[in-house]
Amino acid sequence: MKLIDDLRGLDRNNVGGWPQSVKLLFITLLFLLVVLLGWYFYVSNQQDELTSLAGKENQLQQEFTTKQAKAVNLDALQQQLDEMKDMLRQLLRQLPSRTEMPELLIDISQTALSAGLQVDSFVPQPEVPKDFYAEKPIQLKMVGSYHQFGTFISGVASLPRVVILTMHDVTLTPEHGAKNGTSTDGQLVLQGTVKTYRYLDEDEAAAAAKGPAKAGGRK
Repeated sequence: MKLIDDLRGLDRNNVGGWPQSVKLLFITLLFLLVVLLGWYFYVSNQQDELTSLAGKENQLQQEFTTKQAKAVNLDALQQQLDEMKDMLRQLLRQLPSRTEMPELLIDISQTALSAGLQVDSFVPQPEVPKDFYAEKPIQLKMVGSYHQFGTFISGVASLPRVVILTMHDVTLTPEHGAKNGTSTDGQLVLQGTVKTYRYLDEDEAAAAAKGPAKAGGRK
C-alpha cells in the first residue's frame, strides 16, 4: 500500500517533506493520544466524583424519607408528649406541696420515734429545685433494730401524702461495742442523707426554669 511505502521512506530530519497522508496520520494519532490522556486524567476523576455524589444522593434521599415520615407524625408525637407531661404533673401533684412540707418532716420524725428508733440527728437541709419538683435533703442518724427500721419504713409509706424517701451515702452499721460484726444487743446505726420530694407550683416551676437559663447566659 502507498501509505506503508510512504512510512518506510520517511526522513526523520525532514518532517516538512513528509507526504500529506503521513502527516494526517500522525496528526490523527496525536489527537487520539491527547484525547486519551485527557480522559484518563480528567474524565476518569469526574466519573469517580460522579459515583461518589450518586452515593451521597442515595443517602440524602434515605434521610429525607426518614425525616418526612417523622414530620408526618409530628402532630401525633407532640400530642403524646403533651399528654405525658400532663400525666407527670398529675403524679407530681400527689407529692406534698410547699405548705405541707414542714408538717411532713415532723410526721417522718414522729414515725421514726413511734417505731421505737432513737433519733440522734434529724437535720433538714436547703431545698434543691428541679424542673417540676424540689429535693429536700435530710441529714440523720438513727439507732434501732432491723425490725424497728422496717416498721419505720412501713409507717412512712402509710402517711396520708405520697412520700418518697431516697437514700444517699447512707451507712447501716452495728452500734458501737459490737463483736464479730454484730451488735451486742442487736442495735444498728443508720447514718447519712435521705431525700424527700415535693412538687413545685407554677410560679416556682417558672422560676426554676428561668434560673438555669440565666446562669447559662452569663459569661
